[in-house]
Amino acid sequence: MQFKQYTKDGSCDLEFSWRERFIILLKGKVHFSDIALRHFGNMLVSMVAGWQKSFQGKTKTELTFRDKTKIKVK
Repeated sequence: MQFKQYTKDGSCDLEFSWRERFIILLKGKVHFSDIALRHFGNMLVSMVAGWQKSFQGKTKTELTFRDKTKIKVK
């Protein structure tokens, strides 16, 4: 799994390898062991902090509410 962020507008693609796609297709989920989840979480937090620098204008101040925000998928 690889995060590819575009510095022009701050958007991001999450790309899966063929092997990862195959596993998701067969199992219907992604399972993380305790250690893998710890590393994934640490990497994700690090990337999110870096992404904040690339967001433009209104996106930098946009608020997210757990129950009211719907994510539009392109």
